[in-house]
Amino acid sequence: ENREDMLSSRSNRLTEALEEANELFSGVSCAREAVLDAQLLVLVSNLGKEKANELHSDMTAFDSVVFAEDLLTFMGINRIEVEENDSDSEDVSGGYLPGDAWHKLGEEAGKYFRRAPSFHYMLGSFKSDPPVPRQRIERQKKAAGGEEKRAMPAQLKKMEESHQEATEKEVERILGLLQTHFKNDPDTPISFFDLVIDPNSFARTVENIFHVSFIIRDGFAQIKLDDDKLPIIEPSKDNERKENDNSAGARNQVVMSLNHQEWK
Repeated sequence: ENREDMLSSRSNRLTEALEEANELFSGVSCAREAVLDAQLLVLVSNLGKEKANELHSDMTAFDSVVFAEDLLTFMGINRIEVEENDSDSEDVSGGYLPGDAWHKLGEEAGKYFRRAPSFHYMLGSFKSDPPVPRQRIERQKKAAGGEEKRAMPAQLKKMEESHQEATEKEVERILGLLQTHFKNDPDTPISFFDLVIDPNSFARTVENIFHVSFIIRDGFAQIKLDDDKLPIIEPSKDNERKENDNSAGARNQVVMSLNHQEWK
């Protein structure tokens, strides 16, 4: 209804209608209302396009033909003068450019470009010789059978065997002491800490805990908690050891922490 008023360049009715539609769209709840809003946007877009086409700008458009004519005139030839003069003229015969036309254009265009400094050698030019090819040294191929097994030194092998034997003997010694104590006094439980802690050596205490762990792992002894929730250790009987071997979930692993201050 207000098409002419909205297309006027002095009127702002098109923007006001669009802002009013934005406010009404916040209350849209039905599909029909959304369709009407979409139709309004289409109508506003068409009106905006027509309004933009009617705008006039004062900017001058680039005309390639006029630019070419001005360029030829600057280089020394005028099309209008060529047409007016006789075709037998020697200077502008056939509309050809003068010999220094492009040189003249280059001098003028060079004023608007920054040139990079020319490269030169301080000690004159030199010719680089190609690099001397290096002699290729062929490496010996490894045997197809793979790497040979490295032999362990005899001294290190003896040390490992002696260390292993010493550990086994120590484990057997502690197990013998544990079994002997229970034979003499089977009713008195042995505290785990009283068994393993050496009051005079922290390193020896750690070794004792290490050796007792083998006894617990192999099922020769077991650790329980007394009434004070402190660990006690006692040797396992033959029937209990067989039951522990048969049952997979009977054993648990425990990580024990003991620092120097706690040992004191």
